[in-house]
Amino acid sequence: MNLKFLETFVWVARLKSFRLTAEKLFTTQASISSRIAVLESELGAKLFLRDSRGVSLTPEGLKVLDYAEQMMDTMQALKQSISTRSSKVGRIRIGAMDTVIHTWLSSLVAQMADVYPQVEIELVADTSLNLCDQLQKGFLDLILQTDLLRQESLRSLELASHPVAWIVASNSIYNRDYSGLADLANERIITYSKNSHPHQEILGLMQAHGVMSPRLSCVNSVSAITRLLRDGFGIAALPPVLVSEELARGELTLLPIDQRPPNLQVVVCWRVGVDLAEDIVALCQSTVSAYAQKMGETYIALK
Repeated sequence: MNLKFLETFVWVARLKSFRLTAEKLFTTQASISSRIAVLESELGAKLFLRDSRGVSLTPEGLKVLDYAEQMMDTMQALKQSISTRSSKVGRIRIGAMDTVIHTWLSSLVAQMADVYPQVEIELVADTSLNLCDQLQKGFLDLILQTDLLRQESLRSLELASHPVAWIVASNSIYNRDYSGLADLANERIITYSKNSHPHQEILGLMQAHGVMSPRLSCVNSVSAITRLLRDGFGIAALPPVLVSEELARGELTLLPIDQRPPNLQVVVCWRVGVDLAEDIVALCQSTVSAYAQKMGETYIALK
């Protein structure tokens, strides 16, 4: 149903005149009559009675008017909401870990720029540990990283998680059969920065399988990890989503080892009372949902 035709119907009902409605909407009486005729045809009911005294609503028209006015009010509220959001000004300081930067951050920033064109977006890329520290000290307003923070002035929400796998360059010496984690641990393992959540998870997994001192090379850059991996430097404990294109081209290979590190969590944390923060959290949720639908559950799982 055409909303413009409903608006025309409402104005005819209010002004009780096709001529005055035509003047109000800057069109012709013929156009107004045509819109009402189409609306009556769609609804299967006559809406107006026209006689020498003017225009009046039929009983069916009175019923339609109530719903039409509600729809017009809803549309007005929606336009007002969009107008209010797009007119917001200020700055939002966002920190993101590499995993988010290399997956769906660009989509989030594009949505933010579209919804809040006058808001300055300040982005900081860092490790989860450093981002948490900066948020707690008030240097950032919202961060995307791996850990839930429990503090009165902060809020946290798990958005999604990425499965983690053992990945090697297809043409490297590391692309071979392994009997298990103990065998794998004899090789060089590339992983996230030291003391990060993923690093601790890998250490715990190794120790649970009797490997007390694995050879871990800790790197605080996803770009550096993937470059080392492609060059055959070792075996990476990494979410496959970060190298999905290389996997598709056959340049990298997933090792078929059952004992895999836990999923890498993606958590949004924000400071209570910061303007726009909760709106950005909602945008994060919609962006992640769209990204998950695109990539599939092999690469990302929603919370």
